[in-house]
Amino acid sequence: MSRFGRRYALISPCRNEARFIKKTLDSVIAQSELPVLWVIVDDGSTDGTREVLAEYSAQYSWIKVVEKPDRGHRAVGPGVIEAFYAGLRTLSLDAFDYICKLDVDLDLPPRYFEILMDRMQANPRLGSASGKPYYRGTGGAWVSEKCGDEMSVGMTKFYRTSCFEDIGGFVREVMWDGIDCHKARQRGWVVRSWDEPDLQFHHLRPMGSSENNILTGRARHGFGQYFMGSDPLYFTATALFRMTRPPYVVGGAAMLYGYARAWWTGARQLDDPELRDFIRAYQRQALRQGKSKTIAAIEARQEPHWGVQPQSAVEK
Repeated sequence: MSRFGRRYALISPCRNEARFIKKTLDSVIAQSELPVLWVIVDDGSTDGTREVLAEYSAQYSWIKVVEKPDRGHRAVGPGVIEAFYAGLRTLSLDAFDYICKLDVDLDLPPRYFEILMDRMQANPRLGSASGKPYYRGTGGAWVSEKCGDEMSVGMTKFYRTSCFEDIGGFVREVMWDGIDCHKARQRGWVVRSWDEPDLQFHHLRPMGSSENNILTGRARHGFGQYFMGSDPLYFTATALFRMTRPPYVVGGAAMLYGYARAWWTGARQLDDPELRDFIRAYQRQALRQGKSKTIAAIEARQEPHWGVQPQSAVEK
């Protein structure tokens, strides 16, 4: 039973996750505070995922499965968000204090959602939060995916419902999981992730490797940065840093290629000029004085905007 003010729902898009999904199911079932509802959207699985979901949903009444027809391939970026919204349409946001887009290739620590809700209740301005992803490297060692403290990670996008409504939900494009954090900060909210033992989770499939190979994922990330409107100098610095992480050199190079290709072909960008300007201003300032000081300055400056009535409803 959820405590007062702590009703949360999970929405999980998935396709062909039979290899990982039981780990995620079991880790959510083992949470110290269970969700009121978990909507799992099966996006046309052909590998036995549906059978696993049928088994668990028959056993746990709070697990609901929504089935979509087979699209013939795994969808990332906009396809994932499309499936998320298919799940969102089955519930009323007003019934929940928190909403979470949760991937099903994760193994979560048992107090994961309890701790996030504790921190959000302690800080009413905290709009979105997460822990940090790790994967198993050579020899089974834990390897951090190096996600910034100023972002909540896309695999476990845990949102205060009022913040999610305020930002208008997720855009249906690559970098949706970065754009949302910037939009929340622009609106005066605080976004955080923490690298602590009780919030570190096992990402069973390394970030950016879900389609074809990890280089395809990194090139897609480069396109997403262009779509979001990232400053070229800032993005280049980010890509150079990624060259120091596996896959060494080529991963960062693939990111640069994806960004340059999008620029060269005149690919479309996020249709929110004010937010693009806000993102670039943040990135340029972060290059000069570091992320921590920049985020602190933005949060202080944007505080008067926090609590303003939403300008647009969440897309359904």
